[in-house]
Parts: sequence; structure tokens; C-alpha cells
Amino acid sequence: MAQLLYRLGRFAARNPLRVLGFWILALAAAVTAFLTVGGTLASTFSIPGTQTAAVTAKLADKLPNLAGGTGTVVFRTADDKPFTAEQRKDISALLAGLKGHDHVRDVVDPFAVQQQIADQHKQLANGQKQVDDGKAQIAAGRQQLAAAQQQLNAAKAAAAGNPAAAAQLDQQQTQLDAQTKQLDASDAQIAAKSKPLEQGKQLLDFASKARTVSTDGTAATGAVMFSDDLYSLPQEAKDGVAHKLDAASIPGVQVDYSSEIAQSTNGLVGPGEVTGLIVAALVLLLMLRTLLATVLPLISSLVGVGVGVAGAMAFSGVVDMASVTPVLGLMLGLAVGIDYSLFIINRHRRQLRGGMDLHESIGLANGTAGGAVVFAGATVIVALLALNVTGIPFLGVMGDVAAVCVAIAVLVAITLPAALMRMVGTRLLTRRMRAAVGKDEHGEPAPRPMPTWRAVVTAVLAIGALLVIAAPALSMRLGLPDGSAQDTYSTAYRTFKTVADKFGTGVNGPLLITAQAPKPVAAADVLTAQVDIARELSQQRDVVAVAPAGVADSKDFFAFQVIPADGPTSQSTADLVTRLRALPALRGDITGGITLGVAGTASANIDVSDKLAGVLPEYLIVVVGLSLLIMIMVFRSLLVPLIATAGYVLSLFAAFGAVVAVYQWGWLSAVFGVHDPGPVLDFAPIILMGVLFGLAMDYQLFLVSGMREAYVHGVPARAAITAGLRNGRAVVTAAAIIMVSVFGGFVFSELTLVRPLGMGLAVGVLFDAFVVRMLLVPALMHLTGRAVWWLPRWLDRVLPNVDVEGAALERSHPLPGAEPVVEAERETVSS
Repeated sequence: MAQLLYRLGRFAARNPLRVLGFWILALAAAVTAFLTVGGTLASTFSIPGTQTAAVTAKLADKLPNLAGGTGTVVFRTADDKPFTAEQRKDISALLAGLKGHDHVRDVVDPFAVQQQIADQHKQLANGQKQVDDGKAQIAAGRQQLAAAQQQLNAAKAAAAGNPAAAAQLDQQQTQLDAQTKQLDASDAQIAAKSKPLEQGKQLLDFASKARTVSTDGTAATGAVMFSDDLYSLPQEAKDGVAHKLDAASIPGVQVDYSSEIAQSTNGLVGPGEVTGLIVAALVLLLMLRTLLATVLPLISSLVGVGVGVAGAMAFSGVVDMASVTPVLGLMLGLAVGIDYSLFIINRHRRQLRGGMDLHESIGLANGTAGGAVVFAGATVIVALLALNVTGIPFLGVMGDVAAVCVAIAVLVAITLPAALMRMVGTRLLTRRMRAAVGKDEHGEPAPRPMPTWRAVVTAVLAIGALLVIAAPALSMRLGLPDGSAQDTYSTAYRTFKTVADKFGTGVNGPLLITAQAPKPVAAADVLTAQVDIARELSQQRDVVAVAPAGVADSKDFFAFQVIPADGPTSQSTADLVTRLRALPALRGDITGGITLGVAGTASANIDVSDKLAGVLPEYLIVVVGLSLLIMIMVFRSLLVPLIATAGYVLSLFAAFGAVVAVYQWGWLSAVFGVHDPGPVLDFAPIILMGVLFGLAMDYQLFLVSGMREAYVHGVPARAAITAGLRNGRAVVTAAAIIMVSVFGGFVFSELTLVRPLGMGLAVGVLFDAFVVRMLLVPALMHLTGRAVWWLPRWLDRVLPNVDVEGAALERSHPLPGAEPVVEAERETVSS
């Protein structure tokens, strides 16, 4: 591969305009494709095969009107006084105007709903009054009949032996019996009316705390019901609704709406990301000392990101893609794109300073450092593609898109910098460097091994520090962020807080409960079945209200809305979902055999989190196993992979600990803008596993390969560690700072889903590069001595010889004046 990359670098150096033109055309094509055929990005996440997915599919079949997505619209008076009649009228008109909007199936007017509830209470009260009056009349009639019967019985006793009088009295008895039957029939009619009235009252009582207008009359919640579920709802439909709500002007009323309407990919690149790029540019400038050398990695990275992200988003019309998907590609594309170009450019600069010809130096840098870049990029790509083993579609798509972005970053790195370096020429060096080309200004002293006591202290302190930082990970709780995680100035946050303050936190995450009967329920028994089901639900702990939501035409399927005590990301709501799903089939003459199902946003989020938590160990095993195999092949050692993998696990869990401490516990909340701590983003751990694995292998390769090269060239094992560390730490330090800066910029992204990912990646790279790779790994390798390079001879013969750094190519293309490098026979430690 080194020879191929060498020739590719020479070709790019000879044809710089062609290479530059190719990537410009590729960028233009990707952007054009995105603008013309790109689809929409989803702001929600679903996993086929979960209980929520099954219940939702059944719901769509039986009650399609309830299967679409729903967004909440909150109205609140500015003066904190009850709504005026004019304000109520304007709010109703605003919501009615949304009904004909594209993809909007219906709207819920809070005042109309509250009026319906009041009318139902009034009807029940009137009906109950009629029943009570009827019962009173029946009771009075029975008293009169009883008195008449008593008189008749006395008359019968007095008329004994008088046939004519007895016959007349028998006629009177017949009349009394007929009147008694009439009263019995009236009593039965009253009882028939009384039962549904009592059941209706019970249903209203169960739903009494599910209000659409607050008790003080200062806030109201409307709803926009979409025809599509939130995952497939076009962004344009949500944007159109949001635009109309933003444009609404109701005097004295503030209009806000929930994240189901507000979420979008606007703000893909914000001030935080730009700041990260600026810091990366400053690091490059400090390291490379020239503006031209600084600009080259940035140009390569931006071109690669543009082609990768725009090209990936062009497929969003045919592939379900989450809103965070292109952001992951953007983060990785920027970070690795800058680093990979830097590695090649830095190698080229060193060779130019040594007096090598420009074209030859470009080709050799591409064949040596470029080979390491290809291998490093391949490890990141494999780790990202491995996300498909989780069986979670949206996560697999995220991994695929990010892998494509990294692959394009690698392709750009091994072609475009070579063309740009040819165009820049020797101006890549400072004037002082150009004046000293080919001169041996300073020689490096022979490497000396670190003191053993220092290795022991370093290893103990590094491991202890990482374990302490990782400790919060033991209490990690996964979930998807709700409205409380949005920026405090956002409409979604105001909506969440208003609903929580005026209606209760649980109203922000209602559950949709379905009840499937084994056979259709008789029409006369539907109300009884609803009451029995609602009673069972209302008796569950942490249930605030239960309201009927619909009955299928087949009368064998019922739906209810359940308001939990706490919000959608709370532990109590998760426990409630678990308890509801564990309930056995209902018993009763009518409800016997009815089974319950749970759906809704809160339920779906819980399912996604549970599924992701279940695949975490499996994915970690895959990644760790992959790490061991790759490094055994590259470093031809068993201990080096074990040490490197142990370090990766430590830095990974340290990143988990930092994310938990900030986003779940709320530490340093003012610094990172975490105003409402909550569960950790559910797919953050698995993304961090894959990405940090690939990046850890990058730094392991660039540092330890230098140690191995020194060792096989005859440097003693412990001294070789110092030599490799000394030769590689400068560029790795710069690369790590750049990567931390880029990832750190996303910590302050306008997209809340991205922030914990940026934090985890920035902290993970920081710990892995500076604590694990530069301190812990060299210390542990020093303590193991020559045994660190031990490999069974049979395995040495079987494994392919992977010349990642292009050592063979370097020996055949030495620097001018340098003596040919002859590889010394390496020491072999075998069993």
C-alpha cells in the first residue's frame, strides 16, 4: 500500500490543478444533490420490534386518528390574569387557522375542550337531578300505593261474605297492581338512566386533573395533531406551523410550542463550532509557524466535510435519517480531516527541511504518513460500521454516515494536501527553515529510558485519576432529552416549564394506553368496559389522571390517555410504564381477557433507552475484541494490545463519568449551560465507544509505531519507548488539541442532542491522548521491559506483515546524505 500511496502523492504533485478541480467538482455535486433531492431529517427515534412500536402499529390500524404525531401549543397571559373573552376568541381562531395546514389533521381548542367538560358536568348534573326527581316521585307514588293498599286490605276484611263488595274491591286491587307495575317500570327506567350517569361521572372524575385550561385561568394548552408520525413528518410541515405560531399576535398573550414542532436542524453549525475551528487554527499556526501551512489542513478538512455531509444528506429523502446524524459526520469529518492532513503535511515539512526534493518529499510523505492515515481512518470506519451489529436502524445509519464522512476525509487527506503542497512549494516552511534546509542544525541525544520509579508513580496516578473521574458512570441513567433540556430562551423550554408549573410535570409526557379485548364488546357495555379499564389504570401508583381517548368501530379496542405524576424522563414514569406492561389480563364479566399496551413519546423513549442499554455490553466486546486483533497484527505483540485496550477502556469510562457528572448530576452546570440535569442521551455511550476506539487507535499507532521502529532498529526496549514518545508526542499533542477543540465546540451547539456527544468525545480524546497514550501506556510498557514485544513464533509466522508507517518505502527513499537504513535483527522473546 505504501508504494501505491507514494505514486498517488507523486501524481497529485504533478497534477495539482486536476486534483483540486476534482474535489471542487465533487463538493459542488454533493451540495447540488442535497439541495435538489435531499429529504427531511427526523427529530425522534424509533426502533422496530419494541413494545411501543407494536402497540403503535395496532393503534394505527384500529384508531388511525390517534397514530399521528402531536405538538403542544401553550398560551399564557402576560399579566398573569385570567384570559379575557377577546383573548379566548383570538386563541381559538389561531388554532382553527392551523387546521387546514399541510399535514395537520386536526387541532384541539383548549377552551372548547374545557367547555365540553363543563357541559358534560352540567348534563350529568341535570341528568342526575332528573333521576333524583324521578326517584322521589316513584317513592311518593309507592307511599300512596302503600296507603291505598292498606285501606283496601281493611275494606276487604270488612266486606267478607259480601260478594258484590268483594268484586268491587278486586277491581280496585287490579288497579293498584297495575299502578305498582307502572312504578316498577319507571323504577327500572330510572335505574337504566342512573347507571350510565354514574359511570360518566366516574370517567370525569378519573380525568378531572387532565385539564386544558389551568385552574387559575392564566394558561391554556392546545394541540396540533399531524397526519403523520413525528419520525416521518416533513420538516417543512413543522416549520410552517411554527411560522404561523411565531407570527401570531394576540395582545397580552405569549404563544409557545413544544419541541415536537420546534425541533429542526437549524443551527447545524453555530458559534461554538466556529470557535472550535478557530482554536484548531491557532494550534496549527503555533505548530506550523506559517499561515499557508495552517490553512492547508483546514481547507482539506472543510472540503472533505462538505462532500461527506452534503453527500450523505442527499440520501435523506430515501433513507430515514435522524437530525443528529449529519452532526456526527460533521464532528468527525472536521476533527480527523484536520488531523490526518496535519500528519502528512508535518512529515513533508520535516523532509523538506532535510533537503529532499519537493516532488519526492510529497510522494514519500503520502506513502509513509499517508499509510498511517489510511490505517487510522480504517479503524475509525470499522468501529463506526460496527454500530450496525446493534440491530438499531437509526444508530446503524448514524454509523454509516459518519463512516462515509471519515472515509472521504481519508481520501481527501491522501490526495488534496499533496496537490496543495505542490502549489505552495517551499513556502510551507518559514524563512528561517528555508535558509537552513539540508543543514544539521541540531542533533538529538541518544534516547534514555525513564526511571522505573517514575514509571510506577505515573501508572498509579494515571489509573487512580481515571478511575476517580469514571466513578460517576456507575450511576448512569439513559434517556432522550425532553423540553427541559432545551435552551432557556427557546419556545420549547418555555412550553415545558409553563405546562409543568400550571398543569403538572406529567402533562409534558402523557402515556397512551391501549386495551385489546378478546372479542367485541356489546354496544351497551362499552361504557362499562371503559370505566372498569380506567379504574384499573387510576389505581396504579404515580397515575394522576386517566381520560378515554377513543373506541374502535369494532368495539374490541380502546385507547386512554394517562397522565403520570412526573415528566417523561423521570424514573417514576419509567417504573410506571414497566408496571403497566406487567399487568395481567383484566378480569370481569365484560373486561375479562382485556390486555393493556403502552405507547406514546415517553414509552418510546424508554424502549429506545432500554434497547441501547442492552446492546452496550455486546458492542463493547466487539470493539475491544477488534482492538486486540488489529493491534496484535500491527505491533506484533500481545502485551502492547492488552495495555492499549485497557487504557482505551479507562479513558472511555472516564468520558462516561464526565458526561454523567455534567449532564446528569449538574456539576459545572453554569459553565456548560446545563440548567436542568437529566438522564444521559441514550445513544451517547455507544457512539462514544465506537468513535473513541478509532481515535485511541490513531494515537496508539502514531506513538507506539515509533517505539517499535526504534526497537527493531536495535534500540533497547526501554530506551525505544522514550525514542518513540519523543519523536511522536509533538504532532500527537497538536492533533489531540485540535480534536479536543473541534469536539469541544460542539459542547455549546445549538442542538441539545449534540452537546453530550461533544463533551464525551472532547473529554475522551483529552484523557486518551494525554493521560493514557503519553503517560500510562509508556509507563506500563517500561515496566514490562523487553517482554512487551513478546509474540509466539507460530503467530508471528501466521500474521501478515503490515507496514503501516511505510518503513520499507522510507529505506528505499532516504533523505539526501543519509546512509541507507539497514534493519537490525530484532530481539525475539518467545516461549
